Amino acid sequence: MKRVLFFLLSCCATMAMAQQSPNGKITVEPHGQTLAVRFQQQSVIEVTTAVDVSTLSQCEPQRITTDYEMVAGKRRHCTNEANEYHCGQLVLRIYNDGLAFRFEKPRAVGSVSDGSSVGPTPNATSTTYRIAEGTPRWMQQWSEAYEGFYPFSTTAKVPPVPSFSGIFKSDEGYCNRWGYPALLEPAQGVFALITEANIERGQSASCLYNDGELFRVVEDKREGQATYEHTPWRVVIVGTLADIVQSTLVTDVAEPCQLDDISWIEPGVVSWVYWAYNHGSNDYNIIKRYVDMAATLHLPYVLIDAEWDEMRDGKTIEDAIAYAREKGIKPMIWYNSSIGWVNGAPGPKYRLNKAEDREREFAWCQQLGVAGVKVDFFSGDNQRNMDYCLDLLACAARHHLLINFHGATIPRGWQRTWPNLLSTEAVYGAEWYNNVGTFTAKAACHNATLPFTRNVIGPMDYTPCAFTDSQHPHITTHAHELALTVLFESGLQHLADRPESFLTQPQDVQDFLSQLPAAWDETRYVSGYPGRSAVLARRSGSTWYIAGINGTDESATLDCDLTFIGRYRQATLFADSGNADSPWTITKPKQLPKSVTCQPRGGFVCIISASK
Repeated sequence: MKRVLFFLLSCCATMAMAQQSPNGKITVEPHGQTLAVRFQQQSVIEVTTAVDVSTLSQCEPQRITTDYEMVAGKRRHCTNEANEYHCGQLVLRIYNDGLAFRFEKPRAVGSVSDGSSVGPTPNATSTTYRIAEGTPRWMQQWSEAYEGFYPFSTTAKVPPVPSFSGIFKSDEGYCNRWGYPALLEPAQGVFALITEANIERGQSASCLYNDGELFRVVEDKREGQATYEHTPWRVVIVGTLADIVQSTLVTDVAEPCQLDDISWIEPGVVSWVYWAYNHGSNDYNIIKRYVDMAATLHLPYVLIDAEWDEMRDGKTIEDAIAYAREKGIKPMIWYNSSIGWVNGAPGPKYRLNKAEDREREFAWCQQLGVAGVKVDFFSGDNQRNMDYCLDLLACAARHHLLINFHGATIPRGWQRTWPNLLSTEAVYGAEWYNNVGTFTAKAACHNATLPFTRNVIGPMDYTPCAFTDSQHPHITTHAHELALTVLFESGLQHLADRPESFLTQPQDVQDFLSQLPAAWDETRYVSGYPGRSAVLARRSGSTWYIAGINGTDESATLDCDLTFIGRYRQATLFADSGNADSPWTITKPKQLPKSVTCQPRGGFVCIISASK
């Protein structure tokens, strides 16, 4: 009898463990069609599908081990583990830092092309997240280019914000369409970040539509019916803020690298003309100034932005490319995707849409010595855009061209599958100082939110570091701006300011920019809270870069526990002086700071050479 009792208890324990992450921190409890997710026994979120998951605990788990290298990103060597379960059409993986699930061989579903439709008919691919009223959240209202704020709120009942994509609202007048990622704090110190990953050919991306507390996953428009073998992965990163920031779950579930040779892919810092001169790329002399700045600061790249096909004074794009190459700078050039904003938009246009034109254009780029292309003005999350992006990535890779998608959807793991994708915009970034005055007062808080939201899921071409003003002023400090170059991860890090600004900074600041990595071996959360402050540590080789910003209008002391670094040889601290005439305080501290007091909307950077 004792043996039978022991056997039954062992079976029960095995069944309970089968619904846990390998490290035991995350559990998933099935109830009918609902998965109740917990982190260290605290309720996180309920996920409901059209699949009966009540037998999930009886499924035999399969251990999934992920181990791969990234060319760029928050971590060079990525590893993770998951327990995988198959329950009907549902495939569920519970990772150490979240869960990912998808549906195999889905039935055909409806589509959404604008805010008037209510989404697909519920079936086995239907997914709903319950986000209770009162739950702290940072969510962006959906727009085609994902260029909006992530304001703090505790309710879904917020008025819609107009965007280039229109207004999406419920019958009650509240916003009802939301983009990824969505950050929640369902319990104090416990967070969940909702997104998706691994869009494949023939699929569209999705977003969230809500009816009160229920947020439905709604796929965008597709051409024809669903013919693929599975849906994209629906992803929920779960844990502390450190777990959220340090997670690589989006690329963990993406398809492995499709390229045999990646030796030609080199992340780097870029000299960029648009922020100061939004028509500067049709002026050869302005382009020369940015090439010269790149040469002086030892930056590897220069981006020649829109309108290079209309260059004045008898010069051509070939002349500009040749000048950059003579100076030892690798040029990148801009294209209009000609699928989104076309009429009234800058060119060049219609050069990439047809396969034969795209092949010819990219072959021409390769022949001239162009290192990469920035493709702009897409039109949302539908299948047409997704397939087009995949076509661009494949064709660019054949011609050894780097890719930067602008006016485009968020990263969903393609940066692992196609490592020539080094950056994506999909962020309300510094170029908005060129457009409206709204950004000025909100930028500091917004900047302190992005490390916990948008930048978690992939590279982000925010275009940081402006010490002077564009059309609208900025009120963040010099050290805040410098910190953004480390705080914001992007395989192509475009510097926003004009050459004369960078070249009149103290030599230590210029040296910092000259040596700035654009890919990281390791990333660690140090301290912070969305919208208030953010302090991250990123390592390149044996050098640590610690960056912190204050997102508030009051002075603030930011915690900076760096004991994980251990012994070090030297450190350099860049901070604000508070003096407008001499804004920098640059020191070489003999002891690493345990905290740093920042000016309102201020920041700091500390470079630490660790002992090998």
